[in-house]
Amino acid sequence: MRPRRLLGLCGAALCLLGATRPPGLGDVVEVRHWSYQDYTRVVVEFDRPVASAVRYLPADPAAGRPERLYLDVEGIWVGRRFEEGILVSDGLLERVRLGQNTRERTRVVIDVAKYSHHRLMTLHHPERLVVDIFGPREGEAGPAPGGRRQGRLPSEWRPVRTVVVDAGHGGRDPGAIGVGGLREKEVTLRLSRALGRRLEARGFRVVYTRSGDRALDLVERTAIAEGANGDVFVSVHANASRRRSVHGLETYYLDANYERHSLNLAARENGIEPAQVNVLQKTLAKLHMEELSPQSRRLASFVQRQILVGMPRQLRPQDLGVKKGPFYVLFLSSMPAILVEVGFLTHPEEARRLRDETYLAALAEQIASGLERYRDGQQQVTARRQP
Repeated sequence: MRPRRLLGLCGAALCLLGATRPPGLGDVVEVRHWSYQDYTRVVVEFDRPVASAVRYLPADPAAGRPERLYLDVEGIWVGRRFEEGILVSDGLLERVRLGQNTRERTRVVIDVAKYSHHRLMTLHHPERLVVDIFGPREGEAGPAPGGRRQGRLPSEWRPVRTVVVDAGHGGRDPGAIGVGGLREKEVTLRLSRALGRRLEARGFRVVYTRSGDRALDLVERTAIAEGANGDVFVSVHANASRRRSVHGLETYYLDANYERHSLNLAARENGIEPAQVNVLQKTLAKLHMEELSPQSRRLASFVQRQILVGMPRQLRPQDLGVKKGPFYVLFLSSMPAILVEVGFLTHPEEARRLRDETYLAALAEQIASGLERYRDGQQQVTARRQP
């Protein structure tokens, strides 16, 4: 679903409306949301770094107030721009309201119709607060104020049915450009389509973040994954290097202790500068890394190994290993997630192969086999857990 973009920057003259704006405050740039059956993502963008926490308020029937989540954001001026609120009305959320709580504090209020749990993430460059609100799903035991999950099986116990396949880059973002002008966005889309067909043949439900050449930001890619209730997230990319001799296959998973050499690659895929990647670590502690990282590492290992042993010897890529990396598309997912760099567009031989549909089909077959092996292992764990 395309996001609803609601109200852009407003100048100080429009924001005053009976109140005096103190000097030195920041602004709300934009509010967006993506709605799905039992999940909604709300993103509030600011023109400067912010910090906040989500607080929960129960319904107050006597006052006619629904359940609410609210965030106080210091140092931001919104005035009366959002006085009417932002209507969502998607069955999960009613509306989003922003108002001036004090002269130097903006309050964001999310009126909730159905609620199970939530999570908050802070992104930088641009500066954003991302609030994911989840409604009750099958296997969950009612609302959990404060963002705690209730009743949903840990990821290592859950069966794997839905694979979200994410073709990196797209639209105005070509990704890496290699030998002969080969563009990453084209390679990833062709490979993702081939992978999806092979996964469906193995009984998986497949959801694509994009099935054509269109631009998606990283927040929307993972919103699609969450909205589809995905069980695993596979982001497909192709690599690049200033040294044309560098080639090979590497698969990344998210871990708080990422390798330093992954910074430049993560910066390119995240669309930020290398010096800004470390900011991401401030968010990692808020996620359930102890649950997701081991499963993501296991998934990455299955896929990496299957490509290496399954490809014909003459086409087998060099093994660059399974690695840890601070990629937005990994840490914005609340499911086991990996990012596969299938080869270097800047290496003449690998670029030639990545143009070839037969080679891409062989890669897709082995990635699908790796996911099948991971699924089979999950089924064995689930069977052992059943009474």
